[in-house]
Amino acid sequence: MITIHHLENSRSQRVLWLLEELGVPYDVKRYERLPSLQGPPELRAVHPLGKSPVLTDGELTIAETGAIVTYLLDRYGEGRLVPPQDKPEYWRYQHFLHHAEGSAMPPLFLKLVLSRIPPGVPFFVRPILAKAMQAVDDRLLDPQIANLLDYWNEALADGWFAGAEFSAADVMMSFPLEAAGARIGFGNRPRLSAFLAKIHARSGYEAALQRGGPYAYA
Repeated sequence: MITIHHLENSRSQRVLWLLEELGVPYDVKRYERLPSLQGPPELRAVHPLGKSPVLTDGELTIAETGAIVTYLLDRYGEGRLVPPQDKPEYWRYQHFLHHAEGSAMPPLFLKLVLSRIPPGVPFFVRPILAKAMQAVDDRLLDPQIANLLDYWNEALADGWFAGAEFSAADVMMSFPLEAAGARIGFGNRPRLSAFLAKIHARSGYEAALQRGGPYAYA
């Protein structure tokens, strides 16, 4: 039996959703975040990095969302949710499968970090630190994120990230778009809001929410 070690309010929600879309039985072991927003130490007993998601399937243990998604599709997918390899959509699929964590999430995560002054910073330092953090936002992160949002909006011209058909690339891209929508907003990019509305209406997505517990981005 597959077990997903799942952290609340995290990108591991995508793995539960993929399993629901594939109709593959699985167990969920839930973990709550610490006040620091980090995963609990119990996750280190599953994988040395102490992060989520982690998949166990028999004696096999796999970390990293992209690797888990690839394993599930190869092992249980039976060709579903992956465009045929002789079609150009296949390489669009591969691009967005890796883009989700490789290019999309780092600036979004850094923006979240820079929005919070660490506790314990002396009060007389806080205005200086806040000004420096805002400068990084204005000059570095905001232009990068705006470029990402424009890119995603254009990529969805055919309906889904790999083309006209729903694929696992859309599962992977769900968390960057949900995080961006919740933290930043989409502005005048209607395809991004339409994408979230479509995925949130899928029965597999709703079933995964029931299995995964608290998830602030749906």
